[in-house]
Amino acid sequence: MTSSDNMPATQARSAKDWVRILAKYREPSTRRSLLELLVTLVPFTLLWMLAWAALSVSSWLAFGIAVLNGFFLVRIFCIQHDCGHASFFHSRKAQDWVGRCLGVLTLTPHDVWRRTHSIHHAQHGNLDQRGIGDVLTLTVDEYRARSRFDRLMYRLYRHPVVLFGLAPSYLFLLQNRLPLGLMTSGRRYWISAMGTNAMIALMLALIIWLGGMKPVLLIYLPTVIVAATIGVWLFYVQHQFEETCWAEGDAWQLHEAALAGSSHYVLPAPLRWLPANIGIHHVHHLYSRIPYYRLPEILRDHTELASAQRLTLSESLHSVNLHLWDDKLKRLMSFREARRRYGTA
Repeated sequence: MTSSDNMPATQARSAKDWVRILAKYREPSTRRSLLELLVTLVPFTLLWMLAWAALSVSSWLAFGIAVLNGFFLVRIFCIQHDCGHASFFHSRKAQDWVGRCLGVLTLTPHDVWRRTHSIHHAQHGNLDQRGIGDVLTLTVDEYRARSRFDRLMYRLYRHPVVLFGLAPSYLFLLQNRLPLGLMTSGRRYWISAMGTNAMIALMLALIIWLGGMKPVLLIYLPTVIVAATIGVWLFYVQHQFEETCWAEGDAWQLHEAALAGSSHYVLPAPLRWLPANIGIHHVHHLYSRIPYYRLPEILRDHTELASAQRLTLSESLHSVNLHLWDDKLKRLMSFREARRRYGTA
């Protein structure tokens, strides 16, 4: 290994250099992908059955099993995520239909989500292109230029109770029912949303027919809400960390923003497995066609990437207080720090 190999990724090689290096990891293994589906869907189904059986013993026991199953639903969403990036199978048709089927479980219309998520990847870190597939983030100057009421609305939006309490349920239970952001982009997105809605309605009708409302309230909804909350948290910390990367105009570069603007969320082994290595987000954003099960292989082969943008579980809790992008210091900061540095609006 050369001396440059020991340097941080952003210094040793440019982001475009890394794209060429990472290309060799892009090929999925059909056998491995099928195994990943199996070890995810089987425990998810068994826990659902166990929770249903537990209803006759204790409602709290059924609820607890449903909460645990929320982690497996997160993993199902992450597999759908890879299908959306065409990285899970060699066949695009196969992964589209797997994604659509999983989208019924995750309450996420696959074709709609695939399009909005591709916009997120294409525009992340670009201050001129915000609003689709991201967490709204204002600059200090934008925030200070807003009216008192609009500043209050932004502060409420960024409050943890809203962002991680109310927003996940709203996003997955309500917002995903319409192809928002793509309402006038063609009927395929309406077909995706309405087809997914119809299958969800059929699934709920079957659950109610077999067991009444109790399985819906004590198993189905807790599993979905826990998964939604974890998913929103993961998405948040993958981009909302202090030294992330935002730019505008010609200063914004796609590959540099992908690498420097995404975190490497370092989690304990079980918490890496359940969200399917999505914490290795800087590598994923730089080359999204790589299957998630090959991401650890990249960190083993390239220590520069393993040490870049590391964010521990305890450090990630600090990101909850980061709300505004400072164009001068090139980092995120809290409302309190912005007020201390620049005064009130």
